[in-house]
Amino acid sequence: MKVLGIETSCDETGVAVYDSEHGLLAHALYSQVELHAEYGGVVPELASRDHVRKLLPLIDQCLGESGLTRDAIDGVAYTAGPGLIGALLVGAAAGRSLAMALDIPAIAVHHMEGHLLAPMLEENPPAFPFVALLVSGGHTMLVEVRELGDYTLLGETLDDAAGEAFDKTAKLLGLPYPGGPALARLAERGDAGRFAFPRPMTDRPGLEFSFSGLKTHTRNLWLEHNEDQSARADIAAGFQKAVTETLAIKCRRAMQQTGSGQLIISGGVGANIALREKLTAEGEKHGWNVSYPRLEFCTDNGAMIAFAGCKHLLAGERQDLEISARARWPLDQLVSAPRLA
Repeated sequence: MKVLGIETSCDETGVAVYDSEHGLLAHALYSQVELHAEYGGVVPELASRDHVRKLLPLIDQCLGESGLTRDAIDGVAYTAGPGLIGALLVGAAAGRSLAMALDIPAIAVHHMEGHLLAPMLEENPPAFPFVALLVSGGHTMLVEVRELGDYTLLGETLDDAAGEAFDKTAKLLGLPYPGGPALARLAERGDAGRFAFPRPMTDRPGLEFSFSGLKTHTRNLWLEHNEDQSARADIAAGFQKAVTETLAIKCRRAMQQTGSGQLIISGGVGANIALREKLTAEGEKHGWNVSYPRLEFCTDNGAMIAFAGCKHLLAGERQDLEISARARWPLDQLVSAPRLA
């Protein structure tokens, strides 16, 4: 089965073609970073309009690179949520309409499920069951994945997601947008041990996260030391180490709680080198297999949507003629997705 995947949940337009027999045939991604940089963050209306401009050319590009015509596609998968509602509607309307015109099935895909399954695009994919750490600008959660569609939320953030905390801290330190990668680069030059940082919510049981207090702690340090030129890099390094160690502690707890031997990390912050090194070391120490998607599939992309959609379509799921888009769609409600068996 050849499935066209469409991702437009936020500020990246992603399109891909996935073949159930031959794997990923083509993928293309357009980032709106430059468009939003002057505003210091994503402007939803501008994001939606840019998706309108870029989506159809990217679809044609992917089909051309895969050597397929539109008539050769067997199904269409699109991100239906969660995300910016205007941006989601662009991909949902285009994807559902294309499927209707070609008389092929469509499937509405949960954005976070796409991230959950992204490591399976690699040559040596992880096998079910596993524990997944989904860590991005909008989400930080631990999920037990037993099989396709069988997910249990173990814990999530109570306030800022880790990626959001990275971006806000970077802005506080005067770093350019997008802040997370800029802070990580600055942290490479800093002394992570110079200042003390808390590891939030690790002094109590549970798998929930909270990064707002860490962000406030960082702000207070910067206000105290902002005239010291070396302090900026040291604060960045200390902040990054605090986040990565907090995530590692929670992952250890999740692995112990579930008895799993397989951990996967995905989402935009999954591209952070310090986090990868820390969790890889944890895996070696405790005997887990640790898997990541390649860097280009950590951030939002069409390949993960095409893959997830293909798996659901092969399982016999179909969506009716409704154009589905949900700004909020908790992962534990995935079973109530707008699909027909």
